[in-house]
Amino acid sequence: MSDGDDPKNLKPGTRVVEAGRRKEWTGSVVNPPVWRASTHLYTDSKDLAKGRPNEDGHFYYGRRGAPTQWALAEALTELEPGAAGTMLYPSGVAAIANVLLAILEPGDVLLVTDNAYEPTRNIALGMLKQYGIEARPFDPLDHAAYEAAFCDKTRAVMIESPGSLTMEVCDVPFLAGLARDKCAISVLDNTWATALGFPALERGCDISVMSLTKHVGGHSDLMMGSATAGKELYTKLRRASQHMGQVVSPDDASLALRGLRTLSVRLEKSTASAREVAQWLSEQPEVSHVLCPMLPQSGGHDIWSRDFTGGCGLFSFVLKGGRPDDRARFIDALELFGIGYSWGGFESLVIPFDPGRARSVTPWPPQGWNSDDRLGIRLSIGLEDPADLIADLGQAFAAMGSA
Repeated sequence: MSDGDDPKNLKPGTRVVEAGRRKEWTGSVVNPPVWRASTHLYTDSKDLAKGRPNEDGHFYYGRRGAPTQWALAEALTELEPGAAGTMLYPSGVAAIANVLLAILEPGDVLLVTDNAYEPTRNIALGMLKQYGIEARPFDPLDHAAYEAAFCDKTRAVMIESPGSLTMEVCDVPFLAGLARDKCAISVLDNTWATALGFPALERGCDISVMSLTKHVGGHSDLMMGSATAGKELYTKLRRASQHMGQVVSPDDASLALRGLRTLSVRLEKSTASAREVAQWLSEQPEVSHVLCPMLPQSGGHDIWSRDFTGGCGLFSFVLKGGRPDDRARFIDALELFGIGYSWGGFESLVIPFDPGRARSVTPWPPQGWNSDDRLGIRLSIGLEDPADLIADLGQAFAAMGSA
């Protein structure tokens, strides 16, 4: 950010452009150069003996980064009101794992939302067991059960909103507030909305995690994650990250910085397109449910409208009836949607999902649904014209029905 600018006085779209662009890091160019270096040199023995502060902006060794990584971390921090710092990790999953390992100890209990991203569940219910940490899934929409799940050993709560695949929007300020009352740390996977759509720390969360692979990268060509927090927790995350040797490449940091500058306009475009496509899907006879909190008729819309300032292109829908072959024909007939994991890039993607196997306390399909309406399809709407995407979906339904 330019000297003298206060990020709190700038609109989010402006901060996305200006954040992290210190003159001492960019010099006479617009973007920070790519600093590729494992070794940082000292002037002499006296300089070496004096040491350097363990803070971004001070050269020490490549594992602590250089201006390219520092600029990205600072930019992400400036996008999150109330944050003191951001740590970078080689993937979103690495960010989640490192955060949980940094804040939990043997004997602790972690509450994890039952609709979390499946790798998050695997970390919580699998890997953490090896360290003597117990994870307990909870229904994020059942506040009484959530409160009852706390015990004197509960040290952290893992939240995701909207929920992975099924898109439930939970009351994050309530969940985070109760966690704080119980002296537990709240961690939010904020990849879906980013800080532009949901300022997590401002809403009461202690740590905001993102997969930068998605929206921030924006071009499906890098892997990275981040964790942003206030001073005390940021210091803890930094110490743990350095102990575990976490570092991202300057080349990937440069790509993430490039993507960050257009994040606001890309989210605006994909959100508008997703709304249009989701509304069209809600009117199709082959569709039983559209899981898109940005639609007024979808579950969770009221909370989304209250707490979120933006959305994105990711949502799901459920086919009417339970015939896997129909779903496969529909997906295979699509021409503008690639079949692949991840999301948040410029291109539209599709994957099938069946979340029942990755749930512990929340049923799938939900209560009140027809039991045959269980075959989910997740769409990531990119930057294509929504009219073309709708036409592609329409011909895929036709192909499904003609078999």
